[in-house]
Amino acid sequence: MYNTNLDKLTDYPFDRLRALLNGVDAPADKEPLIMSLGEPQHPSPTLLIETINKHADQWAKYPPIAGTPDLLDAIRDWLNTRYNLADGMIEASENICAVSGTREALYMAGDIAIPPQKNGGEPVVLIPNPFYQVYIGAAMMSRAEPVYMSATPENNFLPDFAALDEATLARTALAFLCTPSNPQGAVADLDYLKKAVALARKYDFVLAIDECYAEIYDQTPPPGGLEACQELAGEQKNNMENVLVFHSLSKRSNAPGLRSGFVAGDPDLIKKFKTLRNYGGATLPIPILAASAALWRDDDHVEENRKLYRQKFDRADQILGDQFDHYRPAGGFYLWLDVGDGEAAARKLWQEAGVKVIPGGYLARPDASGLNPGAPYIRIALVQEPEFISEALSRVVETLR
Repeated sequence: MYNTNLDKLTDYPFDRLRALLNGVDAPADKEPLIMSLGEPQHPSPTLLIETINKHADQWAKYPPIAGTPDLLDAIRDWLNTRYNLADGMIEASENICAVSGTREALYMAGDIAIPPQKNGGEPVVLIPNPFYQVYIGAAMMSRAEPVYMSATPENNFLPDFAALDEATLARTALAFLCTPSNPQGAVADLDYLKKAVALARKYDFVLAIDECYAEIYDQTPPPGGLEACQELAGEQKNNMENVLVFHSLSKRSNAPGLRSGFVAGDPDLIKKFKTLRNYGGATLPIPILAASAALWRDDDHVEENRKLYRQKFDRADQILGDQFDHYRPAGGFYLWLDVGDGEAAARKLWQEAGVKVIPGGYLARPDASGLNPGAPYIRIALVQEPEFISEALSRVVETLR
């Protein structure tokens, strides 16, 4: 016996990619170039190792489940500075919980927010389409109905909450929003965020804003969900009702192996996060908590990180121009290229050019109209060195032009 909801989780994109390329060999005369995985390749800051080593005597101690006071203070101070929040809006002990990476926390948002029923019907989880796969896991394992909200050029690659009908909104328990979005790199402006927060409060659902790419931007820092809460609150400056934001050091600090992030927002929901993590959360060791605090307090390595990504997008602009509807994303580190048939293009690129990319359709599902909004696209991760990227994109152009 087992939980049969697991049977619904059958289309993890990298499993599908392996199946697509099974038996297909890359050209023997070309070095394989892997562009499918969004794993940061820049060196992790020396500050990380230095701080862990400094606290090496604390591996033998059980760490606090929600994070040390020092880490929570560092996160609060960073949020205040990054999002221009008023003093006192964020209480470190009430509004923040350290988590073992945002994937764990986003999944747990489903456990916290989704009841057995909502307004007498099956609860709904709103999912941007394309999406990060954990959103589906959160919905399916809590026996909720996923409603896929296509994010296409027609709506600036952001889900259109205004297009939802009253019956769906009345059953909505949880809505995921990713900004900057993965894979399109679209940024929700402050007006969009305020409307999303207001909608969550009107229909009493949890708005989970995945902001893990918020520090990887081209020119303008993306606004955040807590900024929207502040503007809506007026004199009630601590009003974060129905809202959670999720951040990670994986992209910001090139430390995906650290598995360190946080969730912040509505104090009632944060309290429930802490309760749930007491029972089933992975606790971060004290040396990692100390290193995390040091990284949140240092912005120099983050600005250097952005400079390196800008160099990569400069290469993409030079090589791609306006081919495949290429555009320079406002945030994140992906290219989202319209090649007509993403699956066929991914197979062709591997077989003829030795370049591995992921079909956009593997990152999305058919919407209510039966169309998969990712099907025409491929996603390319610009995480390697500029020379590597130049060679890979040149092969893409030569193969698919």
